[in-house]
Amino acid sequence: MDNFYDEVAKKFGGYDLVDDEPDHTAEYPSGDPDEIFKEKIRELADSNFTALDIGCGDGTFSFNIADRFAKIVGLDSSKELLRIAKQRATELRSDSLEFVFGDAEKTPFGDESFDIIFNRRGPSFYDEYARLLKQGGHYVEIGIGEKDAMELKQAFGRGQNYGAWDESRLEQDKSEFDSAGVKAILARDYFYSESYASEGEFERFLKRVPIFEDFDPVNDRQCLDRYFVKHRDGSRVKLNRHRVVYVVQK
Repeated sequence: MDNFYDEVAKKFGGYDLVDDEPDHTAEYPSGDPDEIFKEKIRELADSNFTALDIGCGDGTFSFNIADRFAKIVGLDSSKELLRIAKQRATELRSDSLEFVFGDAEKTPFGDESFDIIFNRRGPSFYDEYARLLKQGGHYVEIGIGEKDAMELKQAFGRGQNYGAWDESRLEQDKSEFDSAGVKAILARDYFYSESYASEGEFERFLKRVPIFEDFDPVNDRQCLDRYFVKHRDGSRVKLNRHRVVYVVQK
């Protein structure tokens, strides 16, 4: 996984750069989960709080909300993405942002170090995050649901969490919250669809995300064609997505 994100950073100059996103639209029957995630963080933010950004990547999200907190610490296991984040912080002369290399399962921080922790599709180690939270603090996450891109993975016969679509991530995580001694205030599934402008734009998308870390448009041509037959509408390609959003309090 680390190698994948390092390679993406080297190819595209980061992971969250919106100006190079593949051309696509999306339909959200129950609301945009990314926007709901951001709104929950804005609601909980305080200018006196110290926050932890799990899986911060190139720091884009931390930079965008830095003015809402006293300090944000970004944690990631990709050295290349952290290099980009640190370079940006230096260029902006920001003293409220710190970026740290480390393992989210065993972080280098002390007990009750943070008022709030947020996690955008990063690793989920709830016992560790509960340890890091101050009493009364909040953990906010947007994660990948078990049915995300299911039809695409079936066409390829592999992929991120392949074959796990009958096991509800939401229910599993709620059980883990109980075990970690934290309370779920919000725990919800969000299903939506994306529509890519062309096969080429869809392939460009797949190169940037870890659905298939070994994706190759040449070697995977038959898999792509198998998917396109069922999920192409004219020139556009549809992809079904699944996210979970959590707000948890210690």
